[in-house]
Amino acid sequence: MAPPNKALFLDRDGTINVDYGYVYQADKFDLIDGIIDICRVAQEKGYLIIVITNQSGIARGYYTEADFHAITQHMKDVFQKHGIHITDVFHCPDLTGEDRKPNPGLFLKAQQKYNIDMAASISIGDKERDITAAKKAGVSRNFLYNGHNYEMIKEKIG
Repeated sequence: MAPPNKALFLDRDGTINVDYGYVYQADKFDLIDGIIDICRVAQEKGYLIIVITNQSGIARGYYTEADFHAITQHMKDVFQKHGIHITDVFHCPDLTGEDRKPNPGLFLKAQQKYNIDMAASISIGDKERDITAAKKAGVSRNFLYNGHNYEMIKEKIG
């Protein structure tokens, strides 16, 4: 049996890209400074890059599942151009339920799918609910991005 993997779990809006509110168009997908560097360090250290994101805009009717999948592919392509492989993206399109952060459902699905050692993993989010969900799932190192602390986070991973 293969040893467990470790993962860098990332929230999307406000952590990977600027949160303009319900981002689903490629021309409004602007990376936050520092995220590529953090992912590069994590990837070099053997972490899987996994995105865990609430997407209530789908349930609210602001955009469709197809729109979400299109912007997700755009995000993966942007990262790939920087040499970063996003292993997977887990999303919750609903307004409630076990998968919606601050509940840990999406983290636990990722853990099961990729045999992840949660205690060896890291999460980064821009809201307390991101950190709460990660902690409930057993992720040991959790960082709340405040708009200015990517260098500190990068050092903690490295």
